[in-house]
Amino acid sequence: MKNIYALGAGIAHGLEYGDNFLSVYIANCASEMSGFLEKIAPGSCQEKNYTASVYLGDLLVTCYSLYSRNRTFGNMLGKGYSVKSAQLELNMLPEGYFASKCINKTNQTVQAALPIAAAIHDILWENLPAEEGFKQIEGFLQ
Repeated sequence: MKNIYALGAGIAHGLEYGDNFLSVYIANCASEMSGFLEKIAPGSCQEKNYTASVYLGDLLVTCYSLYSRNRTFGNMLGKGYSVKSAQLELNMLPEGYFASKCINKTNQTVQAALPIAAAIHDILWENLPAEEGFKQIEGFLQ
């Protein structure tokens, strides 16, 4: 899921959202991911601390790093590239692209609250304009 959220962080950057937005976005992503894991395996979040530095650090570096393929791809989408154009420019599709479809399909059964991941899925797979998707995401952030 971190790759989906990193893709979204790139989109936010490409749309020129600032650092304050990104920090709130990532905090909400961590919470959303934890809720999804709890739905899949009840009690697992109590057994394993998913906010521990190793897990949270991985999410943070994937979202913030200029070397993150997912963030780079998302940044291009936020700047107006189509998925196909970004794919051709980078000569690849990042992990978050495929993970988004997989998590969306899995969540049809699990029914976790995933408004951020769902909006990113719709940007990638349903041609939802990035600006519109992030207006939706803004409404979910706490």
